[in-house]
Amino acid sequence: MDTEPSSLAWIITWTILAIDLAIRLGLILYIPKNRKPSAALAWLLAIFVAPLLGTLLFLILGSTRLSRERRERQPTVERSLRALSKKFRDNGYTKQVNGTFEQTSLLGEALGGLAPIGGNAVKILNGYDSLIADMTEQVAAAKHYVYLEFFIIALDAETEEFISALEQAAGRGVAVYALFDSFGSKKFAHYQVMKRRFKKAGIHYKAMLPISLRPRRYSRPDLRNHRKIVAIDNHTAFVGSLNMIEATYARKDKIHYTELVTQMTGPVASEAAAIVASDWHLETGETLTHHTTTHLTTAAGTVVTQMVPSGPGYAYQNNLKLFVSLIYRSAHSIHITNPYFVPDETLIAAITAASKRGVKVSILNSQAMDQWMVGHAQRSYYEQLLEAGIDIRLFPAPELIHSKYMVVDNEVAVVGSSNLDIRSFELNLENSTVFYDPQTALSLSRLHKKDLARSKALKLDEWKKRPLHKTFLDSLARLTSDLQ
Repeated sequence: MDTEPSSLAWIITWTILAIDLAIRLGLILYIPKNRKPSAALAWLLAIFVAPLLGTLLFLILGSTRLSRERRERQPTVERSLRALSKKFRDNGYTKQVNGTFEQTSLLGEALGGLAPIGGNAVKILNGYDSLIADMTEQVAAAKHYVYLEFFIIALDAETEEFISALEQAAGRGVAVYALFDSFGSKKFAHYQVMKRRFKKAGIHYKAMLPISLRPRRYSRPDLRNHRKIVAIDNHTAFVGSLNMIEATYARKDKIHYTELVTQMTGPVASEAAAIVASDWHLETGETLTHHTTTHLTTAAGTVVTQMVPSGPGYAYQNNLKLFVSLIYRSAHSIHITNPYFVPDETLIAAITAASKRGVKVSILNSQAMDQWMVGHAQRSYYEQLLEAGIDIRLFPAPELIHSKYMVVDNEVAVVGSSNLDIRSFELNLENSTVFYDPQTALSLSRLHKKDLARSKALKLDEWKKRPLHKTFLDSLARLTSDLQ
């Protein structure tokens, strides 16, 4: 009488174990497909340690792809960018980059579709409120169109003048199109008021990457459009790290931000506009043509500039490949100013190898941490970088340098929205602007060195003596950063 229940229990137990084993083997085969080994291992570890929670998180966050609807629109975007490059080439605007960084320019065009464009003037803007004022001045002079996109657009005392300038531009017949990330912007005060003002003024606006449960529009909820671009009349464009919000981001602590933006005058403004137009198409399916029908600006300077968009809509990690290409081609110096440095294997290998072969590498981060996980994750790499001979310095709190730029050999520079972290490589839509111009590179190099002089240099022996609980938090944050 007792054997039948016992046998049934064994059958149930072995059936459950067999199903569990089959699921685990299936995940081992499925998860590493088209993922970096570190990301695959992190997901497998999470699932094996906490099966229910890990599996649920993987189902929600396991894919970095954009929604099916956006993927279907992506080929149209890429064709439009390549068509613009052909138009530039036919009109003699495209410039060949000769010498060390020629292959990098070819890589940038192959990845993002946009060629290097000559005839530009570049002005470096550093600080905060003055940057918004400079943008406002150019919007006030717009005659044909204003395209803009920011991760954050907020209505506050510092941005009021800029938003008023947009309203006035629309009122005098200028076509104004505004994009802002849905998650990045909606958490700030006066979000609904801002949208009502846009609508009343005739400003076309769209919140990017809103969360949707509809199958064709669903993508993991933490995919973000992180680009920051303003393009005006095929004449002027602003690109960089600035979000359209006051300098404290309405934080309750003492942290405030310093930003860097480049104001570009010349034909490359059309490339900047094309990237905003591509995002408008991805969000709405509509095609903007103001930047293709407005007369192309004639040469305003001599700087050769190239825009390189990146994000999960592309087959490759465009920004990561661009940065690694520049680092491997370095011969003398690499200066990096970036608030978030959480490299993957390829970037850490490139930068440590550069230092070992005699390239002087300096990295400027900040003491202030506005994102707990990222702050600890990047600190987990400091020991390895210091051992490779890399100069790491932390800018004093409470100011946080949010600028994002890199200078290589004082010959070429990259400015944009992209952090040097796995999120920017895998999950965010970003924009990087390359300046093949020694004068621009040297100006940014001088700014970098000025900020280095005000910062605290890390020493390897002192860093190794940090409290155990801090190294534990760093290691934990580093592990979770690979869950992409």
